[in-house]
Amino acid sequence: MPLVSIIIPAYNCSQYIKETIQSILSQEGAHDIEVIVINDGSTDDTGDIARGFGEPVRVIDQTNAGVCAARNRGIKEARGEFMALVDHDDYWLPNKLANQLVAFECNPHVDVVFSDFIRWYPDEKNGSFENPSTFKLQAEPQGIDSEYTGWIYHQMLLDSWVLTSTALVRSKVVVAAGGFDESLPFSEDWDFWLRLTRVSQFLKLREATTLYRQHSSQGSRITRPVDYRTRLLEDASRKWGLCSQDGRCVSPKRFKRQLAGYCAGFGLGHLKGGEGASRVIAAKSFLKAWSIDRRYWRTLVYLAAMAIGWKPKW
Repeated sequence: MPLVSIIIPAYNCSQYIKETIQSILSQEGAHDIEVIVINDGSTDDTGDIARGFGEPVRVIDQTNAGVCAARNRGIKEARGEFMALVDHDDYWLPNKLANQLVAFECNPHVDVVFSDFIRWYPDEKNGSFENPSTFKLQAEPQGIDSEYTGWIYHQMLLDSWVLTSTALVRSKVVVAAGGFDESLPFSEDWDFWLRLTRVSQFLKLREATTLYRQHSSQGSRITRPVDYRTRLLEDASRKWGLCSQDGRCVSPKRFKRQLAGYCAGFGLGHLKGGEGASRVIAAKSFLKAWSIDRRYWRTLVYLAAMAIGWKPKW
């Protein structure tokens, strides 16, 4: 049985999948792993590229069902004591896995170890990405970030601090949590980690272990019709309150201000990107932000600006 199962949900990523898999197989001490690529209905040669690696890479083909379904399929297939979920275009720096396994060994009460990451931008002229070796110094061990270690539910109410590709998790807690919610088209990662903070202690390593590739096709950059983020946080606060299990809390004032900011930001995205229905969504979002936090006065400015046809340019 492998010690670590690494799951890659993959869809039409032939441009990146080889580099992602190579970064995993090049990990220090990567002899006791399995790599499970869920080929989620790709129409390019993603599956063939992944199959070309042979053991320990295993490719499972399925009809396109979305990233949550692909991850959940990988979770069902995984056999390792630990589990990692890597997006098909991200890149692990060489000591990522070894450092996180040491962290688990030294902190047996912890179920999730995650880390910082580096946003990996393409060259503005030719669109190519810088050689990963350039970032080696930023991946040197830098200790534990105590602010995001332990019971961190209260922190996760403010932002989604865990980039999924950086995390290593005990498989039993992933299975117990029920995996990813396939009904969520957005904010599914935040929902997953938020649920885990209710049952597990986390540990954050300060060093960057992962290159997070940035490009225009990422789902987080797409304007969506429903503000899933605000809905997720409202539901969580109603169900679990504002405090972690160790008594650390986010203040109601800070939570409302953050929630109002997210709601207003959602409205700005629609105001910038569309007419008609998008402007209606924007107006409703600004009004909701104002109802959440009456001190968030800028929403009134946005509403007034809308009346004269203003659109944000950023």
